[in-house]
Amino acid sequence: MNLLLVLVVSLALFYLGARFYGGGIGRKIGLDDREPTPAVTVNDSRDYVPTKLHILFGHHFATIAGAGPIIGPTVAILYGFVPAWLWIIIGGIFFGAVHDFTALFVSVKEGGKSLAEITRKTIGKGGFLLFIGFTLMMLFLVCSAFLNAMAISLTSFWPLEKLGLSNEQSVLRAVANPKTGVLEGAIGGVASTSVICITFLSPLLGWLIYKKGIKVIYAYIIAALVAIGSVVVGFQIPVTLDPKLWMIILSIYCLFAAGLPVWVILQPRDFTNVQILYGGMTLLTIGAIINGLNGVEITFPATNIAQGAAKLGMIWPMLFITIACGAISGFHALVAGGTTSKQLLKQSYARKIGYGAMLLESTLGLLVLLALAGSLKFADYINIVWPAPGQGASNPILAFSLAVGYLLHNAGGIPIYIGTIFGILMVEGFVITSLDSAVRFIRYILEEFWTAIWPAAPKFVRHPWFNSTIAVLGMWALAASNSFSALWPIFGSANQLLAALTLITITIWLALRGLKNWFTVIPAVFMSLTTVCSLIILLFTKYLKASDYILVVADIALLILAVWLAAISLVKFKEIGFKRTHLR
Repeated sequence: MNLLLVLVVSLALFYLGARFYGGGIGRKIGLDDREPTPAVTVNDSRDYVPTKLHILFGHHFATIAGAGPIIGPTVAILYGFVPAWLWIIIGGIFFGAVHDFTALFVSVKEGGKSLAEITRKTIGKGGFLLFIGFTLMMLFLVCSAFLNAMAISLTSFWPLEKLGLSNEQSVLRAVANPKTGVLEGAIGGVASTSVICITFLSPLLGWLIYKKGIKVIYAYIIAALVAIGSVVVGFQIPVTLDPKLWMIILSIYCLFAAGLPVWVILQPRDFTNVQILYGGMTLLTIGAIINGLNGVEITFPATNIAQGAAKLGMIWPMLFITIACGAISGFHALVAGGTTSKQLLKQSYARKIGYGAMLLESTLGLLVLLALAGSLKFADYINIVWPAPGQGASNPILAFSLAVGYLLHNAGGIPIYIGTIFGILMVEGFVITSLDSAVRFIRYILEEFWTAIWPAAPKFVRHPWFNSTIAVLGMWALAASNSFSALWPIFGSANQLLAALTLITITIWLALRGLKNWFTVIPAVFMSLTTVCSLIILLFTKYLKASDYILVVADIALLILAVWLAAISLVKFKEIGFKRTHLR
């Protein structure tokens, strides 16, 4: 298959889905800009902040994107290009975008409340406590998986020869591989410096936007200059640290980012990082077009189910939980109800941001598949992402980054090392963005949890810094004790199961108001069956055999919480009259 043909067909399907399917759902649920949003009615300058569409879209997209739509497709393409591509297209239009749009809308209608609080209102206190318990487990898993992946990728090295550089070059810091003696460039060190620079300059940008009120165009220019300047500094002063030290540093950063007002670090950092992601997606699109016009074909196997099953498990259900963000993601509901709904200026923005940002994320997942399958050698992909025992840790971020380097080099002659570093920067900024946002969500949920089970709890128990500390310590402990390859599958299962439970809650919310809900029921049923089966498979084929008791306990706990909450939901459906809820 030609790269350009796949790209054009996919984008056309996304456009049709956004215009007709997303528009139809918007009419069914009743978007109304005459009704003020909680960002307008509360406006506390901390969490509830009325925000311009473009800035909020960038913040929301950067937060939901993270590493998921890059790492997931990079790992899942082992099953073959076609299965991964079909799931991103179908899942994005009919599952993920519907999930994000309706979750954001319902949260706005409920005063900016989290999905856990909405579950309390629709299902009851028992469902609320189960939802909180499930959500906390999922968030700790996503934080630990991303923390582990980022720490590994920030120390990435790759042979100079494969980066298009000679051993005498002076562009990149190089070291000799202790096993092979081959000189390798420290591409992760450049990204590390860029991450540090953007982080330290984010409060300045936040102050200019929210305290000085600069125009959006000036904010874009400043953010772009910061992003570019950070890379220039990175080439001059690459920072290379041990992965375990990086885990500690990133955990400390997340502690402060979660406790400070959203405009200090979270929003301006997202706004800066999204410039890199927009630029990266633009370059990937141009690269795919030029390569397609030059006749470049997809070189990865169209289907590779046997090898994929050997490494990951049966294609169903494992493919559908491995691509955990490019098609549908429960984490997005936490973003919608955790920060975005508190900043939405108009109800109509829920469709533009909820449905639109999800399809943009699906587009990113598509571009990842095209870059990998159209530029990277399949043998190199296997060696990087699925190394043999004793040959190092799995590093999907490096595989994607190299694919970007080769794609841009083949398209326009851009040096491979430049494109590779740009690729790794696309991921790094958004991994840390997802980390600090997820830690903030854990803080929100813990505060709700203490209030629910301990009404007379002392003030310090509900204090942001206390709960942020719990979130950070739990994240670090889980990441330090497990590898990325062990964490990603259970995170994917938990993440997709949270999406299913979110859709169940939304379905009940719509049913209670006499609104049609078939468009949430179908994905809810499919994802419930898929994810419960994946947890059972992981438990008996991986965690018990490996005697990984931490993940065994997590897996069993997720199963119990999911089944219990599903049972409570079915009882609620019976109470409201299942046949009379427009489910037809």
